[in-house]
Amino acid sequence: MTAPSTVETAAAADVPTELTDGYHLVVDALKLNDIDTIYGVVGIPITDLARLAQAQGIRYIGFRHESNAGHAAAIAGYLNKKPGVALTVSAPGFLNGLVALANATTNCFPMVQISGSSERHLVDLKQGDYEEMDQLAAAQPFVKAAYRVSRVEDIGRGIARALRTAISGRPGGVYLDIPAAVLGAIMPKAEGDRTLSRLVDPAPRQLPAPEAVDRAIELLASAERPLVVLGKGAAYAQADDKVRQFVESTGIPYVPMSMAKGLLPDDHPQSAATARSLALKKADVVMLIGARLNWLLGHGQTGWNPDAKFVQIDIDPKEMDSNQPISAPLVGDIESVLDALAERTKPGQIQAPSAWREELGARSAQNVAKMAERLAADPHPMQFMGALKAVRDVVHQHPETYIVNEGANALDIARNVIDMHVPRHRLDSGTWGVMGIGMGYAIAAAVESGAPVVAIEGDSAFGFSGIEIETICRYKLPVVTVIMNNGGVYRGDDTNPYDDEPSPTTLMSAARHDLLIESFGGKGYRATTPAEVTAALTEALALGGPALIDCVIDPSAGTESGHISHLNPKGITVGNITPAAK
Repeated sequence: MTAPSTVETAAAADVPTELTDGYHLVVDALKLNDIDTIYGVVGIPITDLARLAQAQGIRYIGFRHESNAGHAAAIAGYLNKKPGVALTVSAPGFLNGLVALANATTNCFPMVQISGSSERHLVDLKQGDYEEMDQLAAAQPFVKAAYRVSRVEDIGRGIARALRTAISGRPGGVYLDIPAAVLGAIMPKAEGDRTLSRLVDPAPRQLPAPEAVDRAIELLASAERPLVVLGKGAAYAQADDKVRQFVESTGIPYVPMSMAKGLLPDDHPQSAATARSLALKKADVVMLIGARLNWLLGHGQTGWNPDAKFVQIDIDPKEMDSNQPISAPLVGDIESVLDALAERTKPGQIQAPSAWREELGARSAQNVAKMAERLAADPHPMQFMGALKAVRDVVHQHPETYIVNEGANALDIARNVIDMHVPRHRLDSGTWGVMGIGMGYAIAAAVESGAPVVAIEGDSAFGFSGIEIETICRYKLPVVTVIMNNGGVYRGDDTNPYDDEPSPTTLMSAARHDLLIESFGGKGYRATTPAEVTAALTEALALGGPALIDCVIDPSAGTESGHISHLNPKGITVGNITPAAK
């Protein structure tokens, strides 16, 4: 009998098989697809997932509340044009993150929320498991798509599917549910590695039909008062040079939506931002680039020329005709559509008549002069205008600075006062107009860019996410938070005529937000004049670390609901309401 060979002996020996688990496969799949940062709040069952991601070279930014982590992931997706990733625990943590995920979907930001969850056999029979919830069913109405991974060998496929869905076509929020048992499941590493894949062309170009391009060209060429409206979708596309080339080659005046400010400089000679009402009222052909005719544009009805015809560039054909008939729909990604327009337009075929440009220019000059008068005033106590003019003048010396802005009056007035010169550097409440995005957006802007961030907050808006100044201090981020503190929601002089309780809009007039950040090791300032705002912001930006400026504003400054007070329904006036008997 022949003795066994050395090779046969080794093959028969018990050689340990290298193993992997769900945690490792999630991290490996994210790394394989160039995800380098995760925003989240840890807890059962995803704490070790965050630890492992950090150990494997993915930056983990830990927040104090899941909504803020989600908002950070969402705006990271907008800035980077790739999905931002948020990590949450199950049930309540998942629901907190879902607020941001729904907001990302509404704003068309690519984002994936990964949440741990309870086991299906317990959830489905409603057996009362720890943080039991059918999270997949809860997420589906609010997101672009929702998926669940039920087997460890499907983790790679689930990650790939979620990332592709978030970024392809019209971007949006995607929910990915991974039960605890799947995260802890073990399998041979070689088999696990084979289940992972790297996405190929996850956001492919979508070219418009040639006949659609020609139709749009003919309509624009026939216009006597053409107008371009730039939305945040145009900024997200990062086709900055092609947007500029189209606008400047045609001479068409343009109006930027708030997060499109800076795509072309706000002081560009074709900007009609300061003559917006006139432009919308008289334009006969309007080209929408990455903008939707939603409430922010009066649904294309209120304030518009009733005979206006619309050209719309959008990657989603369902958006067409959503509020007004679209005479020339251009379905495709913005860069491809602009390329097609450039290729098929004859030299000089589309030109804005000089009389139209001059009319808008004259109105702009009038409105700019009126604004200059208001900005030159220096009333005491300090008003929004004075504080924001000081912020504007300092930020102009630091054009790399990102501006995050939320509130009612703080948002509306800052949008008008602080002009932008760099694309994607103004981040605000967006399509839903939600409060609470401030600190999450500011943290992500600083993390993703390394540039300084100035977050301009109403004192009410700051309250939604203010605890995240601890996160800013913990990570030593270059974020300066500027609070417009007038002691109230909208304004601080409302009273309760019926008893000693504060009115519904009253906040603490003596609040010292500057002391709050100092408790976390940041630098706090209190400013009561524009000169003090200037000095504080100049110093804070020079220091390059966490800082907060509490700007004390006249309590009577501001209007109910800011610029959208007309959305308040009219019923019986408060003065006619009879107080309840005590």
